[in-house]
Amino acid sequence: MPDSIPTVPHPRNEPVLSYAPATAERAALKAELDRLAGARTEIPLVIGGERVTTGDIGTCVQPHDRHTPLATYHKAGPAQVALAIDAAREAKPAWEAMSWEDRCAILLRAAELLAGKWRATANAATMLNQSKTAHQAEIDSACELIDFWRFNPYYAAKLYADVQPDSAPGTWNRVELRPLEGFVFAVTPFNFTSIAGNLPTAPALMGNTVVWKPASTAVLSAWIVMQVLEEAGLPPGVINFVPGSGAAVGDAALDSPELAGIHFTGSTDVFRAMWKRTANQIDRYRSYPRIVGETGGKDFIVAHTSADPDALVTAIVRGGFEYQGQKCSAASRVYVPNSLWLRIRDQLADTTRDLTMGDVRDFRNFMGAVIDGAAFAKHRDAIERARADSDAEVLVGGETDDSTGWFVRPTIIVAKDPAYRTMQDELFGPIVTVYVYPDTHWDHALDLVDATSPYGLTGAVFAADRSAILEATRRLRHAAGNFYINDKPTGAVVGQQPFGGSRASGTNDKAGSALNLLRWTSARTIKETFAPPTDYRYPFMADR
Repeated sequence: MPDSIPTVPHPRNEPVLSYAPATAERAALKAELDRLAGARTEIPLVIGGERVTTGDIGTCVQPHDRHTPLATYHKAGPAQVALAIDAAREAKPAWEAMSWEDRCAILLRAAELLAGKWRATANAATMLNQSKTAHQAEIDSACELIDFWRFNPYYAAKLYADVQPDSAPGTWNRVELRPLEGFVFAVTPFNFTSIAGNLPTAPALMGNTVVWKPASTAVLSAWIVMQVLEEAGLPPGVINFVPGSGAAVGDAALDSPELAGIHFTGSTDVFRAMWKRTANQIDRYRSYPRIVGETGGKDFIVAHTSADPDALVTAIVRGGFEYQGQKCSAASRVYVPNSLWLRIRDQLADTTRDLTMGDVRDFRNFMGAVIDGAAFAKHRDAIERARADSDAEVLVGGETDDSTGWFVRPTIIVAKDPAYRTMQDELFGPIVTVYVYPDTHWDHALDLVDATSPYGLTGAVFAADRSAILEATRRLRHAAGNFYINDKPTGAVVGQQPFGGSRASGTNDKAGSALNLLRWTSARTIKETFAPPTDYRYPFMADR
């Protein structure tokens, strides 16, 4: 990197705390869980740095204890979205004029605050509002978000240096990475607090101002993120926090002529609807909006006859059932050769049956509840259809109970038909479907993996035979944007595995990398000539 470009220290991934008995972090987290559970927090909108209340109230619940209110939040409507857009416009000149080094410093400070004084609060909010275990919260709302806020400034510094062109003698060429004209609309999901923190801040780092709509089922943890950013020195109006319904907030944002970009993580159907809405009114925007989305997944594990049985079982259980399968990367379809299936069937069923599930405040539990009643009903219905279908067998699990929380036991379905609906449709819950193929049909199994589902997010191959690994890697090139060899298809780490997929899984702009940051810029090339010519004629025009 040239000496003229200030460097950002090369980041290191935040260490994952254990929360083992008798540790300080466990005691701090337990205390914060108790405090937040009883606080009944009231959450306002944040527009132009001001707290805004609307009187239209939503409720944050604990999915594992759904009858006990956790917090309330004020909902934004079209009028508040208009105010947020105005605030973003007013903040834009000063923010984009601020040096990129100073913008980086704000995120680096936010990372330190989250690693320290805010860590227990962010994790407790994620556990309570999103029903994550202590470990799942730690790797999400602490470590991954800290990593986003440390690695993105590093990538930004490299981008500003690496895009600079050569200059001929007597000239100076340079490239300016301008922010987009207008505001970026960030729409964030319930399942990862880290994504909720990254989607608005990545565009902001590059000089954009943002209108941020968090998921209605994860407003408390998003509110914590907003407070961390404010304490880190984020100026008013740079990120405007507007929770509310998708239609009330989304339509008003998408209909604004000042929309410059969409940064989205959520369902494929919602993303397609947003894209269609922008396309149908493309002539109203000042610039073509940048559309970046990470959407659904129907993520696979394909095993070869040479696969390690114990490693495969562990990958299915962890990849399929951690955080109740509510990860866009979660393993939900598995292809196993018959001889290997005979070896792992009972072990997989027994391990799945023994998984502990309940209130995440009980640290002995491996799983919590699914996010809400709609998700619970979707999973219950899929399981009931499988029980009644001759093309499927529910091997283990399938029990559901919503009396206290939305609990769905981890379930394994064995499909006789490789095109069975649960091999194709995203369920986003603790349901894994296995298809057993003949040992000699490895090539056909790879064809099934590639063609059965419309998604292309994550996938894994398990094999000891190197030729099988090579064949799967080649044949499944477009089936997964994140491909794993002898590892579960979840758990991408910022700085190590840039994340994203294509096909129905999104635009594959790789969150946690320079590729994503570049999408929030519009380059301008500047050429300065120090001794411009004063005669239009060229030497070739002379007579002799």
